Amino acid sequence: QVQLVESGGGLVQAGDSLRLSCAASGRTFSSVAMGWFRQAPGKEREFVAGINWSGANTRSADSVKGRFTISRDNAKNTVNLQMNSLKPEDTAVYYCAADRSKFRLVAVTSTSSYDSWGQGIQVTVSS
Repeated sequence: QVQLVESGGGLVQAGDSLRLSCAASGRTFSSVAMGWFRQAPGKEREFVAGINWSGANTRSADSVKGRFTISRDNAKNTVNLQMNSLKPEDTAVYYCAADRSKFRLVAVTSTSSYDSWGQGIQVTVSS
């Protein structure tokens, strides 16, 4: 498994930017797809963005497309989520997660496909 620790969250105003980082430890990081998810109070955890094992393929939810960008650096064992033009509805706890399968060509959106999770980090966007 991969151990994950998120950083970079906080309180910002609508229209601002934030960059979340996820530091990973474990020998399998560079061989698994990674995902960012979020969970708002009273709502289910939802997929935000994903990146395949090599970084060549990314995908994102329609709600964040054009505003959020996921990237990874396998040499540094990190995956990042650049969030621009933040909206109040982006307020949530954000989690990074590692895929349970190796060498997936496209990141998947289902939470059940991920078996390692960070502790989560709060992002609050005020209007």
